[in-house]
Amino acid sequence: MTRLIDLTHPWGTSTPPFVGLDTPRVTVTHRFGTHRTFMTKIETAMHVGTHMDAPCHFVEGAGDMASLPLERLYGDAVVVDISDSVGEWDVITPKHITEKMEVRPGDILIYYTGWGRHYAYGEAPDEVKYMYYQPGGTRELAEWIVKMRFKWTGFDCITSDHPMLNYPFRVGRPDLVAEYRARTGIDVDRAYPLADLAVTHKLPFQAGIVHVENIGGDIRQVLNRRCKIGAFPWRFVGGEASICRVVAFLDE
Repeated sequence: MTRLIDLTHPWGTSTPPFVGLDTPRVTVTHRFGTHRTFMTKIETAMHVGTHMDAPCHFVEGAGDMASLPLERLYGDAVVVDISDSVGEWDVITPKHITEKMEVRPGDILIYYTGWGRHYAYGEAPDEVKYMYYQPGGTRELAEWIVKMRFKWTGFDCITSDHPMLNYPFRVGRPDLVAEYRARTGIDVDRAYPLADLAVTHKLPFQAGIVHVENIGGDIRQVLNRRCKIGAFPWRFVGGEASICRVVAFLDE
């Protein structure tokens, strides 16, 4: 018997978009009282809720959502709980992952930071904390992902990049950059060169390795185990991203 576990956040008008994007709008266009049917119209960016980014999101001329074959979206996966090792503004390294679970080349990799608890549908929702104080990766993580040839990766954060390498944070919130410097004593320009902005997007995407942001749902039911996982985005021609359903398949 196969049990299905949903790793997707609920989606609706209260779902927060990525920094700077519009909140989704849902308009009722048909009602039973007047049309004898119920229909809605959605206006939304794709970077809202659980979603997959395509290579063309950061690599000019690369593949769109429609170019991703189903075989790439489903397969052997490992879900690694690193929530006891990373927290606010921490740098996620490959060691955080490999010291917890065996990770194999060609896997689908999902790493759980615990940051999803601050998402709109988490147990401790805090949009500012979720958007701006998350842990994230640097070039080290990006290069390891490419070396491991993962099918795709996923995580329970707004982005895979460390906030210092996230453009809306680094460039758009100098107050928080100053707070980071004061709190850590780190030379931001030396530790996080501007040339590495979005590096955990760019390097894997150049290798055709995509990712799913804002993993959620019942992920805690599959922590630190291997299983089959599938991601099911739109077959979106020209799309740089797509709202996505992610499901773990457990043979029990």
